[in-house]
Amino acid sequence: MTHRCKKSSGLWKMVVWDEPFFQGKKHEFTTDCYSTPEHGFSTVRSCKIESGAWAGFEHCGFQGQQFVLERGEYPCWEAWSGSNAYHVERMCSFRPIACADHGRSRLMLFEEENFQGKRAEMSDDCPSLPALGWGSSTVGSFLVRSGAWVCSQYPGYRGFQYLLESDSPAGEYKHVREWGSHAQTGQVQSIRRVQQ
Repeated sequence: MTHRCKKSSGLWKMVVWDEPFFQGKKHEFTTDCYSTPEHGFSTVRSCKIESGAWAGFEHCGFQGQQFVLERGEYPCWEAWSGSNAYHVERMCSFRPIACADHGRSRLMLFEEENFQGKRAEMSDDCPSLPALGWGSSTVGSFLVRSGAWVCSQYPGYRGFQYLLESDSPAGEYKHVREWGSHAQTGQVQSIRRVQQ
């Protein structure tokens, strides 16, 4: 059974600026921002996550490269994009991650699409799937039982990030293309729980 999550106000707060190092125009958000231009920002240049976990996206409409933003300060784009496969100097939409529950997260991964082939279950962070004994550099599908997870292309949580949540269509990710609009490959070599 997959644990469903619901958003409630007051759990999330993100402060953004249109210039690096917390300079320029400032705006606070406690809910989704579908498009920063609608709020007078061409893009976010720095931000502080004061509460909750957030998903940032390269383009408006929650599209493009994903960034998991946990409590802390991000003074410039390198702070949220520095370990990705390519550097993204913009973040044009973002939303709270409702299901982040570090202590109760459970995830199943499958070697092939549609929950087929070899499988493994996780309830803890894994900096290297190969070191854990996962025989492939790719994953075909995921079933998120509870919580929210960020999968990374390379060991050590490097490369492209893919956010997987238990409240996203029953936590089922049957194909690579369901991991996000930027997902091009099933290469996943490290996985961790999202911190609330």
